[in-house]
Amino acid sequence: MEITDVRLTMYNSDNSTELSLPYADGGVRAGFPSPGQEYVNESIDLNKALIPHPAATFFAKVEGLSMIDEGIDEGDIIIVDRSVEPEDGDLAVCCIDGDFTLKRIKISKGKLFLMPSNKEFRPIEITSENEFDVWGIVIHTIKTNRRLRRRL
Repeated sequence: MEITDVRLTMYNSDNSTELSLPYADGGVRAGFPSPGQEYVNESIDLNKALIPHPAATFFAKVEGLSMIDEGIDEGDIIIVDRSVEPEDGDLAVCCIDGDFTLKRIKISKGKLFLMPSNKEFRPIEITSENEFDVWGIVIHTIKTNRRLRRRL
């Protein structure tokens, strides 16, 4: 039984240092254009903003296509918090029968399903016959928005 095509490479988080970057506190409009900020006067520490529970947080690199309709592509980095209790609808890193997968949790009529976000893949029903664990909940996704350009 093929479970998924998503593979995850796990990395420990290290926020022993501050990662403070300039921050446009006035925001950037995604609708109609507005005048740009003349200067950036705030900073944000990405370690504090993205990692609420450092001892229970890991990064993982996504490989595979089963979550592309979720906006999660190959090469994206997910931030996984193992201290968050899973709930219906959460995006989770799960271990099923010894294999890791990234799916959305769906609880329906007393049954548990792992839902892909690509119509090429089928939901996975978790039964009592499966060895199953929700390893952690995805709290953020980091993606590269600039497309790679082919060099001539």
